[in-house]
Amino acid sequence: MPLLSSARARVLLRAMGEKRVLVLGDVMLDEFVWGRVSRISPEAPVPVVAVEAKSDHVGGAGNVAVNVRSLGGEAVLAAVVGRDAAGTRVRETLAAAGVVARLIDAGEERRTTLKTRILAHGQQVVRTDLEDTTELSRELEQALGEVVRRELAGASALVVSDYQKGVVSAGLLRRVLPLARRRGVPVLVDPKPRHFRHYRGAQVVTPNQLEAEQVTGLRLTGPAEIAAAGRRILSLLGCRAVLLTRGEHGMSLFERGRAPLHVPAAAREVFDVTGAGDSVIAGLALALAAGASLPEAAALANAAASVVVGKLGTAQATPAEVLQALRLAGKPKRSSAAASRPERR
Repeated sequence: MPLLSSARARVLLRAMGEKRVLVLGDVMLDEFVWGRVSRISPEAPVPVVAVEAKSDHVGGAGNVAVNVRSLGGEAVLAAVVGRDAAGTRVRETLAAAGVVARLIDAGEERRTTLKTRILAHGQQVVRTDLEDTTELSRELEQALGEVVRRELAGASALVVSDYQKGVVSAGLLRRVLPLARRRGVPVLVDPKPRHFRHYRGAQVVTPNQLEAEQVTGLRLTGPAEIAAAGRRILSLLGCRAVLLTRGEHGMSLFERGRAPLHVPAAAREVFDVTGAGDSVIAGLALALAAGASLPEAAALANAAASVVVGKLGTAQATPAEVLQALRLAGKPKRSSAAASRPERR
């Protein structure tokens, strides 16, 4: 039998609509410049992109919050933006998506992260990043911690979205993780290796394969190494579970006292992996808040990610799309180790 039937998924998706998820982390603006190429520049061996359209999407922790909203939940975002055009566009985009934005204004102290992707004929040509990655000042960190303290009261889950842009720091984690624990709010972390040991106190972490390799020192070339990495991360953080995302090879779920569970990738076609990890942790957090078991939540998150990678740009999944993806998905298998030859990302 599948991990998550359509009937059970419908029950969970309805319950998710009553849950509020607080998202904390690095917010950014994803700018897409769409065009076509018909010639090579006479100045250098590079394509000339004739611009036809532009679009903006909120990225990073902001995209996690938008994914929560798209899946039917209530999303609150705690983050920092600069006093600049990108920050204004982030605020406008979040408001249009129905996200409750609790954004700290950094003034002139730091810029809003801006990632500009130039695409031609549906393919990315180049990406430029404009950002400040130094850690927040003590004043900004205190202000953001106070936002989290206030918003935890009504939250069913806290997601920490660490893009290593300076907002998530050891000091901030020392402030917010004990607060969540005292309030009984489960914490899920989309991690980065630099801060890994500071995530102790989180219930679930969702590293991708490269992050797991960097943290454990293992090269995940087969089932034995994947299983060893999962066990090592569980031990390192003392967490309830690790959901290791492995691109086209699906996901591997590690829970204490249980055999690893491999969830095959559900995507039929992959157009763009931008933001796929955001959809995974948004779906996982909402499903757990709605009463799903970890395997059920992993199956739902996997389905959400399969929808997102089938779209171009920073995208989200709707409940109807998740149900359709689950109907098309294959049957997940529990085994002593995950499938071999994982993707290196």
